[in-house]
Amino acid sequence: MPSDSENIVELRDIRKTYVKGDLQVPVLKGINATVKRGEFVGFIGTSGSGKSTLLNILGLLDVPTSGQYLLEGRNVESLTDWELADIRNKKIGFIFQSFNLFPHLTVEQNIEVPMLYGRVPKRKRQKIALELAHRVKLGHRLGHRPGQLSGGECQRIAIARALSNNPAFILADEPTGNLDEKTSDEIMELFHELHNQGVTLVMVTHNPLLAPHYDKIIRLRDGQIESVEQEKKESGGQ
Repeated sequence: MPSDSENIVELRDIRKTYVKGDLQVPVLKGINATVKRGEFVGFIGTSGSGKSTLLNILGLLDVPTSGQYLLEGRNVESLTDWELADIRNKKIGFIFQSFNLFPHLTVEQNIEVPMLYGRVPKRKRQKIALELAHRVKLGHRLGHRPGQLSGGECQRIAIARALSNNPAFILADEPTGNLDEKTSDEIMELFHELHNQGVTLVMVTHNPLLAPHYDKIIRLRDGQIESVEQEKKESGGQ
């Protein structure tokens, strides 16, 4: 169907229940949502809303108890562990609150990591890493290590790394959570630049103040979708 082809992500009645002894703890209770190509979508929820569990399912780090997750039209339930690992590397660019950079690697080497796992030839890795470093305005820092960078610079490098395999979408987990207000604004501005270039972005956060940044806001509460709000922007977005 034409509408399906627009969807990078489609969640159909996603449920997740954890079993602790005789106790069953339902965390996600029927999530239905889509992320279209080129959208900037924010999943917003407080602690206990199920957003961390949803993040892990979106990132193929966990599997739902029931329901379907379609990534670019492909049901991930049918994939082997090897295929899931390959798709995580090539189709999803991860950005974390704590950056998750390798402290002993340079900026250039950190950007190259997903491409290394993807067996991209060395010369091509270096070329792409250089281009991405300049794209996030850190081309002058290629030889530095994370300990020599500010928090904002570390997050920029994490963003460049997430883009390195040209993924289907970027999945960001509280990407401004460890940053001061000024640096957070700069990082959000960078996200908007990427969005305007056609990058599909999914951000999971507890921060309701970020809501104006998104094309679509999906609010989570107690494992369910409380509301979906479609933003109409005059500039930016798709």
